[in-house]
Amino acid sequence: MKKLKIVGSFFMGVLIFFTVCCSPVVYAAEQLNTAAMNNVYISADDLLPSVTARSAIVMEAATGKVLYSRDGNARRYPASTTKIMTLIVALEKGNLDDIVTVSRNASQTEGSTIWLEPGEKIRLADLLYGMMLVSGNDATVAVAEHIAGSVDAFAKLMTDKAHEIGATNTNFVNSSGLPDLNHYTTAYDLAKITAYGYRNPMFEQIVSTKEKQIPWADKGYNRELRNENRMLWLYKGGNGVKTGYTNAAGRCLVTGAKQNGVQLITVVLDSLYMWNDSIAMLDYGFRHVKSVTLVKKGAVLKQVKVITGDKSSLSLQTNTSIEVPVVDDEKADFRTVIDAPDRVNAAIKKGDIVGKVSVFYENNEIASANLVATESIGKKSFFLQLCKYFASTVDYLKHTLLLS
Repeated sequence: MKKLKIVGSFFMGVLIFFTVCCSPVVYAAEQLNTAAMNNVYISADDLLPSVTARSAIVMEAATGKVLYSRDGNARRYPASTTKIMTLIVALEKGNLDDIVTVSRNASQTEGSTIWLEPGEKIRLADLLYGMMLVSGNDATVAVAEHIAGSVDAFAKLMTDKAHEIGATNTNFVNSSGLPDLNHYTTAYDLAKITAYGYRNPMFEQIVSTKEKQIPWADKGYNRELRNENRMLWLYKGGNGVKTGYTNAAGRCLVTGAKQNGVQLITVVLDSLYMWNDSIAMLDYGFRHVKSVTLVKKGAVLKQVKVITGDKSSLSLQTNTSIEVPVVDDEKADFRTVIDAPDRVNAAIKKGDIVGKVSVFYENNEIASANLVATESIGKKSFFLQLCKYFASTVDYLKHTLLLS
């Protein structure tokens, strides 16, 4: 079957080639001068002075803890990293199997494209791959119109969701990231938005996909998408998320990488060497965070009373281990809370879920495990309960008679 590869504009292709192939040489030779070329102010205590981005951040996704930041709260233009929020809203508001009819307005969207045609019918899921892998602006408009009726209405959903997540210094006016004075975010907000996205397995599946084929109606062959995010190939554990570029925004990159159970997110906005910056920041992050087992599988955490059972008490144990990302051995920052009743009614089967243990970081639940019964406990028969009642009555009468 004939295939057609979809990439961004010719300019973007050339830019990516030279950035990937040539940046390491320049980075090694001029790591202290590149920031000055970009008019970046680097403070004396900056832990990563070689980073060339105006704004940069490293965040651990589960806790939201910031490991490194440079001007992380400064408002910047996000370019196509905007599409991270477009994806989140689409996943939460849309149905992946919906069939979207492409409007003329969507098909005529400027910038990078997957060459949608007016009247074309395509699954919502395929549009999401098209906008995240090759940054199809036309796909974002088709998604926005399908879910909210218009780009303006969809952009409001995006902004509202950002503020709900806690990214309060963000405002979106479109779904693609095309330049607008009122379309802005910060490195911190983008990291927080992305961390939220990783809670959805479908989000990670899409942004970590290297290559994907999606249908091309009436063509007789498929669109072949190859992800523009080179970090999926360049960095061990790379699993997302999105590139971006406009003249106003500069080179932008949000990267996700997961190693040994730790999910890190880096953001660089207006960077000279976004790949090198991101690699250096991820290396720094993984040096300072490690996964620690806070609760072991099978640990008995509570004893509960059993009512009308053939045993009077029951042990509750965890059904899985809980591992948490600890930065620089700050284990004390985590709090464990057990939610289980003090008594249960028989009968109980081994493995029944009776409660839950949760781990909190700064009052936010970041992990949990079920508490399950360690054994089966049957319910006392009516006859045995009756015998016990008579036995207790006889003991009471004997005691009373002796006292008298």
